Amino acid sequence: MELAGTRPGATEHPRLRTPMFWLLLLSLLLLLLPGPAASQLRYSVPEEQTPGALVGNVARALGLELRRLGPGCLRINHLGAPSPRYLELDLTSGALFVNERIDREALCEQRPRCLLSLEVLAHSPVAVSAVEVEVLDINDNSPRFPRPDYQLQVSESVAPGARFHIESAQDPDVGTNSVQTYELSPSEHFELDLKPLQENSKVLELVLRKGLDREQAVLHHLVLTAVDGGSPARSGTAQISVLVLDTNDNSPAFDQSTYRVQLREDAPPGTLVVKLNASDPDEGSNGELTYSLSSYTSDRERQLFSIDASTGEVRVSGELDYEEASSYQIYVQATDRGPVPMVGHCKVLVDIVDVNDNAPEVVLTDLYSPVPEDAAPNTVVALLSVNDQDSGPNRKVSLGLEATLPFRLNGFGNSYTLVVSGPLDREQVAAYNITVTATDGGVPQLTSQRTLQVEISDINDNPPSFLKDSYSIYIEENNLPGVLLCTVQATDPDEKENSEVTYSLMEREIQGLPVTSYVSINSASGSLYAVNSFDYEKFREFFPRQPNPDWRYSASLRAGMHSSVHLEEAGILRAGPGGPDQQWPTVSSATPEPEAGEVSPPVGAGVNSNSWTFKYGPGNPKQSGPGELPDKFIIPGSPAIISIRQEPTNSQIDKSDFITFGKKEETKKKKKKKKGNKTQEKKEKGNSTTDNSDQ
Repeated sequence: MELAGTRPGATEHPRLRTPMFWLLLLSLLLLLLPGPAASQLRYSVPEEQTPGALVGNVARALGLELRRLGPGCLRINHLGAPSPRYLELDLTSGALFVNERIDREALCEQRPRCLLSLEVLAHSPVAVSAVEVEVLDINDNSPRFPRPDYQLQVSESVAPGARFHIESAQDPDVGTNSVQTYELSPSEHFELDLKPLQENSKVLELVLRKGLDREQAVLHHLVLTAVDGGSPARSGTAQISVLVLDTNDNSPAFDQSTYRVQLREDAPPGTLVVKLNASDPDEGSNGELTYSLSSYTSDRERQLFSIDASTGEVRVSGELDYEEASSYQIYVQATDRGPVPMVGHCKVLVDIVDVNDNAPEVVLTDLYSPVPEDAAPNTVVALLSVNDQDSGPNRKVSLGLEATLPFRLNGFGNSYTLVVSGPLDREQVAAYNITVTATDGGVPQLTSQRTLQVEISDINDNPPSFLKDSYSIYIEENNLPGVLLCTVQATDPDEKENSEVTYSLMEREIQGLPVTSYVSINSASGSLYAVNSFDYEKFREFFPRQPNPDWRYSASLRAGMHSSVHLEEAGILRAGPGGPDQQWPTVSSATPEPEAGEVSPPVGAGVNSNSWTFKYGPGNPKQSGPGELPDKFIIPGSPAIISIRQEPTNSQIDKSDFITFGKKEETKKKKKKKKGNKTQEKKEKGNSTTDNSDQ
């Protein structure tokens, strides 16, 4: 423990010079000094230090860099409540110094130890360190008697050995600085009972050692001095006047000089504390007794307790609170009714038993919200502390929260940190209402709750995705440039700028020209437009490809899609009289099983379209495999030709045969010319089956 000052005037004892003493002292200091394994840093400072006095360098002792300290990093508590800024932390040096004059007696009254609890909050990363500062007592108060003058009435018939009670002096200081001894001015008839003082006793006894003679002296003057143990010592005095009387020579006496009882703090008014009994051997009115609270009983104790004057029953008359005081001392006197009343005294010690009547309190110190969804485990979310005004097991508080949450609590003493313990996903849960429950150790237990709202901030961790994996677009040839082909749509579950989707085409070539020479896309809406007019005789379909699914950019995530554009000659879009050959599946004859063959109109095709997609699978064994299908075939009775395109096995396109109806090149040519050479027919047939797709 580091001391901010030492007591002046100390002298060295000869035994302190031995080597063994220094070895023991060094071992004790090593135990007291804070080290890396110490759970709390402790300092001490004498009271009444001038502002600016150094207590210790907290930053150096804790190993903290000065850059991690900032305004408001020091919190001071006393008995669980915020304390005035008696101490302050120099942010430029890390030194803890006295900021205001500390009066230990005003701060802690007569408690054995006077402690200030400090919390030092460091940033980057967040850390909380506990520091304890003990305020040491100095001998700055003199003993004082409750009254400067005391008057005693003593019958001359009282025998030597009679005792008379005098109120003791009070000293706000503690330990050796409190009252240690009393001295009485020289007297022939009286002396002090100098037996060791009982703990917390407020009563002194003046003993008659020689009988009084009223005819010789009616009044005796005594001076009582109280001396404390400080260096130098302080003292206080009181004047005692003894008036010698005649008559009633027996004082009432209680069964016990001290009664000790236990009482629950929730005892209601009217509860019996104790029934006292005193007796007086005198006869008549000299033996009749009346009970009352003596002048030694404080005003506060008079508010809480009362006594029946005739029966001696002490009862509760106010609201008890263990947290206010754990014990009380009630001073009772029994007075007889003689012409010269005699008084007997006793003390009732009441120990208050704590009842778990205070629920624990959860205090939110700091909340760091929102928390990014990629926050690492042990990221600090909030700083909390707990407090319970009860004592003992009733004061022990545990803090908990739901086990299903991706958060946990780390505790040290009465301070806790709420940290991340599991993965966060804003798209699943955008905010958490975290209910923290404090439970004390009383019977029955008392609990309290506090709900913290923690927002989760978004990061760009989700790529956009299209509503469809592929789009098939059918368009008549000789279209107008700029015509809308289709509109694609993609969504992103992120928010704000992370969810804004931009559309673009992959850079590739079709027949030696970039894809942007054929189609364009609106980057904001996803609308796909034809750039030029398409010619069915030059090519009939092409495919803008999707990018690799793992394709990433540093600032954004992208999704791709696949679309195919099929060109159809305008005159052939109407259904011919023959229709498809019934050897091939049609819409009405297709089996519904998902793995069997299926025939369906393509996306975007009209009701009378002669374009079909034929899907085959293991569930339809009667159909020919893809390797057995012809490149093209003619439907009898129809001027149409069917082209079949099969994708490779490892293609990303749906495993389908695209069957597209087109006009017979031979029939078309015969209308213009009845006959042509075979070479020309082969050339025309080659043109009709040319696959213009860029695989």
